[in-house]
Amino acid sequence: MRRAAAALLLIAALAAGASAAPLADRVVLPNGVVLLVSERRALPIVAVSVYVRAGSVLDPPDAGGLANLTASLLTRGTAHRSAAEIDRAIESVGGSLASGGGRDGAALSLGVLSKDLPLGFDLLAEAVTQPSFPEDELRRKVGEIQAALRNAESEPETVAGRALAEQIYPGHPYARPALGTPASVATLDRVKVSAFHRSYYRPDATTVVVVGDVSATEVRARLLARLGGWRAPATPLPSVPSAPESVPPAERTVVRELTQTTVFMGRPAIRQKDPDYPALAVATYILGGGSTSRLYTRVREERGLAYGVGASVGIARHGSSLTVSLQTRNESAEEAIRLVREEMRGIGAADVAPAELALAKAYLIGSYALRTDTSSKVAVLIASLEELGLGLDYPERYRERIAAVTAADVRRVAVRFLDPDTYSTVIVTGRRAP
Repeated sequence: MRRAAAALLLIAALAAGASAAPLADRVVLPNGVVLLVSERRALPIVAVSVYVRAGSVLDPPDAGGLANLTASLLTRGTAHRSAAEIDRAIESVGGSLASGGGRDGAALSLGVLSKDLPLGFDLLAEAVTQPSFPEDELRRKVGEIQAALRNAESEPETVAGRALAEQIYPGHPYARPALGTPASVATLDRVKVSAFHRSYYRPDATTVVVVGDVSATEVRARLLARLGGWRAPATPLPSVPSAPESVPPAERTVVRELTQTTVFMGRPAIRQKDPDYPALAVATYILGGGSTSRLYTRVREERGLAYGVGASVGIARHGSSLTVSLQTRNESAEEAIRLVREEMRGIGAADVAPAELALAKAYLIGSYALRTDTSSKVAVLIASLEELGLGLDYPERYRERIAAVTAADVRRVAVRFLDPDTYSTVIVTGRRAP
């Protein structure tokens, strides 16, 4: 009881401590670029995150990995600088500049001292709007990606995750690996990369977040000077369908030369705008979110059947998923899976204990603050809020909504979303069926 009471007091303090100050100043530039600026004057540093909705969901079916390759090459040469010149320029001021791709978009990150922001903006603007995609850099990057993909084939988690995506996102771009396959990446060339960039890198699909020792007025003027001439094409933004909200459960077993078994169970879920999302977040954390969760306590601590076990909600622009995973010895797999399924049913069978509920809520509210303890984390968070359409006041609303979750809410969403019979299952194992 004391533990629950202490957690409840912490929940109240954290929820009440939410700042009413706006997270960032938001404007839309004339060409459609969304600019968000968050002033943090404590240190003379600036973090910038540029996000373009040009992810692997836009890959042609016969060119898997094209979006990722394009994004990874943005900083490897521009119309005005070679890759080596870009590296020397950012290193000369002690800064950092990187780019990469994901399912929904491409992201560039910059970190510099505030006095060096003009150079940082020059490099970013060139990388986004004028990449040159040099042939030697492209071939080198293709080789790196192919090597990483081949190495990933020996990682059970990667194999299971890829197979599960195919099961819970049938017919949707999310079913395809963002990096592509060794075979698909081998077909990519400079012509395809340049065409992808021309088609999908556009100002009305771009968000720029600037956090640190700056003013919104200064940032707007500097970006207009560098990006003001970037024009959106006449064609509309590409449309990507939403992922399916429910799919028939399926099961797949992959046999490899392994001494342990990896199990991924998953199903489509709901996104953060859904009224039930806070209760789902709490229920998932109670089930498998940490070392006090039911899965960890029963399957790992009490029974010693798992090296790792947990549950999580994955959120993306076009859909979301619930995943339960575990790693165990080959000979323990059946019993471990049985216990996991039993605990999943148990959350919807009776109200969770007050202490469980209070601790889960306290963790979810308190840990959110860790997403804003550095300027770079704030930049990533703000970009995510914009990308998912959640609004700049979402962190405050999230804390309030988590604090309001009841045991009845948890039970209700558990019945709907944690029934193991609605989950697809992938088992990657070294144990062959008799």
